[in-house]
Formats: sequence, structure tokens, C-alpha cells
Amino acid sequence: MADGGERQRKAYIGSFTAAGGPGIVTAAITPDTGALTLLSSHDGLPDPSYLALAPDGGTLYAVSETAEGTVAAFRITGDRPEPAGRPVPVGAGPTHLGLYDGHVLTADYGSGSVTAVRLRPDGTLAGPASGTLRHTGSGPHTRRQQAPHAHQVQADPSGRWAVSVDLGTDSVRVCTLTGGTPDPHREIALRPGSGPRHLAFHPDGTYAYVVNELAPTLTVCRWDATEGLLKPLTEVQVLTDAPAGDAYPSGVVVSADGRFVWTATRGEDVLSTFAVAGDELRLVATVPCGGHWPRAIAESGGFLYVANERSGEVTWFTLDPETGLPTRAGAVKVPAASCVVLD
Repeated sequence: MADGGERQRKAYIGSFTAAGGPGIVTAAITPDTGALTLLSSHDGLPDPSYLALAPDGGTLYAVSETAEGTVAAFRITGDRPEPAGRPVPVGAGPTHLGLYDGHVLTADYGSGSVTAVRLRPDGTLAGPASGTLRHTGSGPHTRRQQAPHAHQVQADPSGRWAVSVDLGTDSVRVCTLTGGTPDPHREIALRPGSGPRHLAFHPDGTYAYVVNELAPTLTVCRWDATEGLLKPLTEVQVLTDAPAGDAYPSGVVVSADGRFVWTATRGEDVLSTFAVAGDELRLVATVPCGGHWPRAIAESGGFLYVANERSGEVTWFTLDPETGLPTRAGAVKVPAASCVVLD
């Protein structure tokens, strides 16, 4: 327990075991400083590159980003997640997962698909997979867009829709579930060659921000939860200057009050801060990410957390409440860190 009898908040960190990572790492969060203290690790699932936490905080889900591809559930018992049943096969190379309508959905980069696995009432996986939606299409980037590459999937803020982002087809798909199978509602095209990677919703549910990996940009979209419609509005640069080479933007998050958006860019090792003004985003500044190759970011309680994959640490930053700018506050070593999920 934290001071005053409050529950100790935790962070869960994914990592690539094939690159020397410890698997799934649990860390305690110090509330007033945001500092992380490593508690335990679990290496029983290969390459748990992305994690998702159940709303009640009692179950953690992880993809295994391997050629075979699986998803697994873990019970949160004390300071260490414990396996809750066998992993369930999904598509090839899953890179992301989200919870939607009593299922876990995985974004399978290698096979260009979204796979659904039903959840039992206790939160465990009721395998095998209940259904798969295979994306179709390609893009103009000859090396990266020869085929679909689903990179992220999540529920929208209303809970009515599942939204998947596909780097290979330059599009975002809006789906529901029919009989446990993802059922496409509509596909929204983004700029050809942009390579959308991840999407974050504004807390008021009327905007969404798509970070593009193949062009260092952020696409501002209107979101209509009644119609399940995403409307691209503008595209803004995530860097103050032209990159020296491929920039590879990765993560995007929105502050809880909706005033700021942050992105990470791996090729430049920077974090970008944007001020939100209705349909517009204003790039405030970029700062170093505190390591090398920031693969994912997360924000909570006035702190920003960065999983720096190639330098092998998770760095945390304090956030200025007026400007949104991050200031580096500390780091913990986690080899091949790939994501951070906060409870």
C-alpha cells in the first residue's frame, strides 16, 4: 500500500526476449515523482511486445510478436503476473491488442489481419480465436507497403466500434463484431505513402490523432461515434526540422484533459509536444527522449513514460502543466523495452 492506505499503482513493461529483454516487467510507481521501481519479471512468453490491462486491473493481456503469433492472459497477483491459461494462436507477428465487446482483438502485422479471441467472464481467454478479418490492399512505398500490415487495434471511447490502423494500406478500418468475427463497417483512406501506425482518441471522443511512420507526420481527424466515421482534416509535421534520414515515428498519446498531444520519433530519438486548439495542432517543441529508439509512450498523473527499445530503458518525464513540455526525471533499465502500460 502507498502512503495513506492507497493502492500501490504499477506499470507493466513489455520487451523483446529475442533481443535480451526480460519479458513482462512489473514496476511500482511513486505517485509524487512518477519514479519506477522494478519489482519482478516474467519471461515465459516470447517477445511480449505489447500489453493491455483489463479495466478492473486484475488481468493483463500480451501479444507474442513472433512469426506464429499468440495472445496470452496473466493474472495480477501481488507483484508478478501469473499465466492464466494457455496462449491462443492469432495472426502472424501481432504488434498490438485491445479489449472490445467481450473479446481481445489483436493487430497482426505480419498477416495483415485483426483477430478476435473471446473472453470468459473471469477474464481468461476462451480459445481458439473466434474470428479473423484479413485486410486487403497495398501502398506506394515499395518496401514497406506491398501488403496489409495491421499495426494497432482498439475500441473507440464510446465502446461501440473497434478501430484498426494499417500501415501497409494507408487506412483506418472501423469494425464491429458479428458472431465473434470482426465485421468491417467502413475503411477510411489516409494520404498514400503516409504509413499510419497508431491512433489516439481525444478524451471528449470527437477527435483522433494518427501518427504516421513512413512520413514524420500526425493526421488530425474528426471522429463521429454515432456513424462510426473518421474524417481526416489536416496533417502536421512531428519534427521542427527535416530529418537526416528515415524518422520512424512510433507512439502517440493525448493528455487526460485533452490540451496536449505527444509523439515519439525513433530515428531522431525525440518527443514532440503539441498544443490542441480545436481542429488544429501546434507543435510546441521537441526534446530528447532520454535514450535510443523510443518505441512507445504512455502518460498518466502528470508524467510521460518512454520505452526506449535499443538503449534498453524506460525513461520518465515530468510534464509542465502550462506548456505540456516534458522534463527528464529518471530511468530504469529494461533491455529491449517495447511498451509501457499504467494501471
